[in-house]
Amino acid sequence: MGVWATIRREWFIIGIVLVISAAKLQPAVGVRGGPLRPEITVAYVAVSLIFFNSGLSLKTEELTNALLHFRLHLFVQSFTLVFFPLAVWLLLKVLALSPIDQWLLRGLQTVSCMPPPVSSAVILTKAVGGNEAAAIFNSAFGSFLGIVVTPVLLLLFLGSSSSVPFTSIFSQLFVTVVVPLVLGQACRCFLKDFLERRKPPFGAISSAVLLVIIYTTFCDTFSHPDVELDPTSLLLVVLIIFSIQVSFMLLTFVVSTRSGSGFSPADTVAIMFCSTHKSLTLGIPMLKIVFLGYEQLSLISVPLLIYHPAQILLGSVLVPTIQSWMTAQQKTEVDVVPVYAEGGEEIDSSAHLMKRRMTQPTVPYHDQSSETSAGGRD
Repeated sequence: MGVWATIRREWFIIGIVLVISAAKLQPAVGVRGGPLRPEITVAYVAVSLIFFNSGLSLKTEELTNALLHFRLHLFVQSFTLVFFPLAVWLLLKVLALSPIDQWLLRGLQTVSCMPPPVSSAVILTKAVGGNEAAAIFNSAFGSFLGIVVTPVLLLLFLGSSSSVPFTSIFSQLFVTVVVPLVLGQACRCFLKDFLERRKPPFGAISSAVLLVIIYTTFCDTFSHPDVELDPTSLLLVVLIIFSIQVSFMLLTFVVSTRSGSGFSPADTVAIMFCSTHKSLTLGIPMLKIVFLGYEQLSLISVPLLIYHPAQILLGSVLVPTIQSWMTAQQKTEVDVVPVYAEGGEEIDSSAHLMKRRMTQPTVPYHDQSSETSAGGRD
């Protein structure tokens, strides 16, 4: 019974291990042009399903509130499209003195210029119970913004004279992000009572779709054409990528939780994932467009191929820890709230709360966290 309970609780982590193992054994199944046709089933169907599911599960008032959270949007977009590229550029000035392959280092710069992904950041935010609406908005808005900003950053930092077909990229984003999200919200208007009564497992559905994306991502990674790579350089790049992700997640956490930041714990979760995740779906096609004709294109692409699965793995591993932190913060906010006297002076909230509990009748405690995990916020 204990083993089965553990499997049910940790099924997503177990699923990640299984799909990666399957990708390693048979990468040809999930590569572009393979039996699964990920260029259609993942790029369009899976991503569309994720955002339709989000539109169906997300309360309209929450999405509306997220649209007005300008400070959060400014923080995420500034971090991922301004601070991130500049910080990596400065880091590469130092790493240029190292024996690491220079084309791999240029690949690290291309990673820094990419917009947020349109799937993993949203699903991981949902899995933790963070501000899903803010994650959806910033993933979608960042992707649209990246259509223009990313090529400009690539040309600025690395140089290329190739033109970018903005129209085709914009069309794909509109079809896979905006349309499914709007359709999901429209369906929710008709099914609202049913959804609130039955509480479908929206989180589990999105997680299952993410497993498919992880599988095809690793199929591409394991079947990538062999390039002349120095094993030492490759290992160092992997370590640098994980170091960048951990450092930047910690940085966004510290900044967004400082006193007076104005961000809730749920906001912090969305900020951590959206600010540090980078899009492979947009990244690889954009690299092929901007660096068309480069013999070293495969080397430039390697860091992005590593970064994408690394961010999913790291994010998935950190989900329980971040979830525990957020739950603890929310309970603290519930237990201790600022209380003000008539003159506006703050008084001891904990003492006031204890006195109120002693003088008022007992009210049954309503566990909001269980409602959330059951689909209340999904």
